[in-house]
Amino acid sequence: MINIFIGFDNDERAAYNTLSWSLIKNSTNPLAITPIALNNLQGVFERERNALSSTEFSFSRFMIPHLMGYKGWAIFMDCDMLVLDDITHLWDLRDDKYAVQVCKHDYTPKSETKFLGQVQTKYEKKNWSSVMLMNCEKCTALTPEYVNTASGLELHQFKWLESEKLIGDLPLEWNWLAGEYETKEDVSNIHYTEGGPWFQDSRDAEYAEYWDAYYRETLPEAVQ
Repeated sequence: MINIFIGFDNDERAAYNTLSWSLIKNSTNPLAITPIALNNLQGVFERERNALSSTEFSFSRFMIPHLMGYKGWAIFMDCDMLVLDDITHLWDLRDDKYAVQVCKHDYTPKSETKFLGQVQTKYEKKNWSSVMLMNCEKCTALTPEYVNTASGLELHQFKWLESEKLIGDLPLEWNWLAGEYETKEDVSNIHYTEGGPWFQDSRDAEYAEYWDAYYRETLPEAVQ
């Protein structure tokens, strides 16, 4: 069983559903898919959303080790993604010497804004936390108290780890930034980080035709 947590935002319900379908369609192993939805975390995650929280799951993603009882492994993914590969191939990259494994992007966003006019914040390790393989036994610093009070940079720059040596590397193809990286066919996971085709303003986003095809498969035949 592969444990997958997906960030859920009410403005991106179509994205969540389509990503979930792409995972199910391409996986050769059973999946346990859990939405990180704020209304499901009442009494545990009490942090208020602020201007720097571009999504409802900006910080709640770091509750995963607590939700897993600090045992086993889990995958986290932003909802604005589309998986074109068997997620088992990512799951098989787990390495017990790390607390977390991520795609270590080294880039500066081209745009000053992203979807729905959100400010495009620029910081070290940007988008590293948008796909994470989490070794929950080594993420015990992420208590609800810490996640509710730590700064955004402390969380997203993994300052809750004793050493950066606990951050393992994943192939960039598992978090390919549409519009930021070159267009190529052999990517495992497309990340529509600047806005996906479920938004009217980004209907022509790079790789939009891939997302549209999977989205249509989630609809009843009468709607298609």
